[in-house]
Amino acid sequence: MKTTKNLLLIVLSLITGATFAQTALTGAWKMNDGSVSHHLFFQDGFYFHTVHEGKQFVSSQGGKYIADQQSIKAELLYNSADSGQVGSSMAVPFKLSGDKLSLHVDQTEIQFQRVDDSQAPLAGVWRITGRMGADGKVTAIHQSGSRQTYKLLTGTKFQWVAIDPGKKQFSGTGGGSYTFKGGKYTENIEFFSRDNSRVGASLGFDGKLENGDWHHSGLSSKGDKIYEVWSRLK
Repeated sequence: MKTTKNLLLIVLSLITGATFAQTALTGAWKMNDGSVSHHLFFQDGFYFHTVHEGKQFVSSQGGKYIADQQSIKAELLYNSADSGQVGSSMAVPFKLSGDKLSLHVDQTEIQFQRVDDSQAPLAGVWRITGRMGADGKVTAIHQSGSRQTYKLLTGTKFQWVAIDPGKKQFSGTGGGSYTFKGGKYTENIEFFSRDNSRVGASLGFDGKLENGDWHHSGLSSKGDKIYEVWSRLK
């Protein structure tokens, strides 16, 4: 009986430690290496890591992850620089100390600084589930095949990715900072893989949370009218 009780305590301790590590990582992190900027986002079991130099996009990779007290274990869903890595797994040792995150990669310690901890109404990983047509009606979007479009938001940062893990394809990404206040959602673009002339631009939209969904309307970066409904991944 005592052995069973001790075993239960060990298991509970491991689960508690893993949950704490997962929660502690959540949010946005940044590291600057000279003129090169690294953005690292953790949210609801997903991570994105993007690199750019000024307005020039360099690379982005991301996927799903879990963390325990020693390492971050990730499964890659996309890699803009090396599609052959899609579907592979990796384990990265890490340490957390206050607002500093140290990752140990190839015997090198890389240190990130916390940007936010994802305390915001829109924080989450979202997928588009509806779009309004010319008739003013919202039509459900059912994604087929393995193509996926995600939008990850932390407390102050956002990034979208368009990928097809089944075909190991990366179609594009963009991101930066955002604000959401008084029904107004504003994006400030810091990197954009398809068109770096968009870096530095700000886009304003009307936004609201309704029954757990995010209703997003305004003009796209091309000037087209949009009304989209996004739903959080469960």
